[in-house]
Amino acid sequence: MANKLLVAPAPHVQTSQSTARIMRDVVIALMPALVVSTIVFGVDVLRVTAISVAACVVFEFLIQKYVVRGPLTVSNWSAVVTGVLLAFNLPASIPWWIVLIGAFVAIAIAKMTFGGLGKNPFNPALVGRVFLLVAYPVQMTTWPMPVQNGAFDALSGATPLAAVKQGIAGPDALGVQDLLLGNMPGSLGEVAALALLVGFAYLLWRRVITWHIPVTILVTMAVFAFLVALCSGESGAMLWQLPLFHVLAGGAILGSVFMATDYSTSPMTVKGGVIFAVGIGVITMLIRLWGAYPEGMSFAILLMNACVPLINKYVQPKRFGVK
Repeated sequence: MANKLLVAPAPHVQTSQSTARIMRDVVIALMPALVVSTIVFGVDVLRVTAISVAACVVFEFLIQKYVVRGPLTVSNWSAVVTGVLLAFNLPASIPWWIVLIGAFVAIAIAKMTFGGLGKNPFNPALVGRVFLLVAYPVQMTTWPMPVQNGAFDALSGATPLAAVKQGIAGPDALGVQDLLLGNMPGSLGEVAALALLVGFAYLLWRRVITWHIPVTILVTMAVFAFLVALCSGESGAMLWQLPLFHVLAGGAILGSVFMATDYSTSPMTVKGGVIFAVGIGVITMLIRLWGAYPEGMSFAILLMNACVPLINKYVQPKRFGVK
């Protein structure tokens, strides 16, 4: 009689979750923001997203088939997620060939060079985005105006963060409703705060992520902005307008919900995740307020990605029976 017992190391977890299912849930969670962005910027949003997704899938397939010569994993939807997230970090007017370069950097360099999904130390989409920002700064910072300009003509094509950074407008130039509903210049994922929050709620409901990292990042940013406003002598409405502005504007929600929570590039414990998230929030605000760039979320996440091995080493649960 054959031995049907399987011997394997812990943990012994039985769950209906799979990589493909998790990745599909992430794509579903991003769809409300894609719809809002398409309404704001038009069909160019679909063009950029389609090129980015197709390029990421094709590059991963070709590398696995002809370079790595390992099992094909494009069916797990991870390349699709990378493609959508990369597109969400780009302006709708960006040329198609720059999207292809960003997809190649994200998949070939940031992901497959390290062995593929689960082995990459840095978020692939953010690596692609930062590379394009350094290599093509003009195209990456040329923002198309929304189809319906509405009340945002005063921004003159600058993102809300850039307008505040350049002194064109103050944090109170846009109301909470404006920041939540969008219709302003920016990347595809910057103009739909409410839609991104809907996606956040969906991921929590599906138990794809937990609230610890996203909420800690946003709370850290809000507290940092509040203290800066307080130390600057601000009073009244500005004490809450500045924190709210920094939480809702730019890539704060996109980065904290969909990129900082990446399984392979974030700490394994809740305590480690909180430390990781506080670091992202602080670095983001330091760059936004005193750095050369108006947005710092991408740089902050990548810098803290590099700290994850150290965090995992010193912040880990003790083995049973060990004092």
